[in-house]
Amino acid sequence: MPVTAYDLTGRSAFVTGAAGGIGRACAVLLAEAGAIAHCADLDEKGLLETREMITAAGGAAHTHPLDVTDRSRLRSAVAAAGEVDILAAVAGIMHTSSVLETADEDLDRVMAVNFKGVLYACQEVACSMIARGAPGSLITMASGAVDASGPGLLCYSAAKAAVVQLTRTLATELGPQGIRVNAVAPGWIRTPMTARHDAEQQHRAEGAMVRISPLGRVGEPEDVAHTVLHLASDASAFMTGQILRPNGGVAMPW
Repeated sequence: MPVTAYDLTGRSAFVTGAAGGIGRACAVLLAEAGAIAHCADLDEKGLLETREMITAAGGAAHTHPLDVTDRSRLRSAVAAAGEVDILAAVAGIMHTSSVLETADEDLDRVMAVNFKGVLYACQEVACSMIARGAPGSLITMASGAVDASGPGLLCYSAAKAAVVQLTRTLATELGPQGIRVNAVAPGWIRTPMTARHDAEQQHRAEGAMVRISPLGRVGEPEDVAHTVLHLASDASAFMTGQILRPNGGVAMPW
C-alpha cells in the first residue's frame, strides 16, 4: 500500500486528553498527517499549548475544554467539531490502592473517566458518523495493564479491561456501517501520568521496565501516536476489533 494511505488530508479528528502526554502526541501527529485536530481536555492551558504546537507547524486545530465524564458537554463539543472522521479517546487518570483499601469514590472516579469517558466519546462520535452515513475510525486507549496487572492497579486495570470489551463489542456493532473500532494498549510510556512518583521512584520504575523489555527502553508518547495514526488511516482499512500493543515487547499475548 502506498505511503499516501497515511494521508489524512480533508479529515477531522477528535482527540480527548489532548492537553499533554499521549493525547497531545496523537493530536500533533494526526494534524501533521493532514487532519483538522479537535483537541479536548480539562486542562485549558495545556490545550492552548497543543493548539499552538499544531498551528506553528502549519496544521489546523481547535480546542474544546471539557470533562469527558460530562456527556452533555461532550455531545456539544462533537457537534461543534462538525463531521468527525476519527476519534482518539485518550483521556485517562491513574489511581493506586490495594484491593482491600480501594474506596468506592476512587473506583467510581477512575471508571467514570477511563471507561465512561471513552464510552461517551465513542457513542457521540459514532452517532454522528451514522447520521451522515460516513465511515470512520474510533480508537480507544487501553493499557498494558489489561495483559499483566500488578499490585495497586485494580481501578485502573479494571477500567482499561472494560475499554477492551467496549472496543470489541462496538466493532461488531458498527462494522456494517463502515466504522472501525480498535484499541491501543501501551506499555510503560514516559508521560506525566507515569511521572507521578518522585525522581528516585521514577528511575527505579523505568529501570525495571527497561530490563524486561526486549527493546531495552521505555516508550515515548510518539510511539503510541504512530500506532494511533496507523489505526486512523486507510493503511488499517481491514482492521477492526483489534488491540495493538506498543509496549517494547514486555507483553506478547496470543
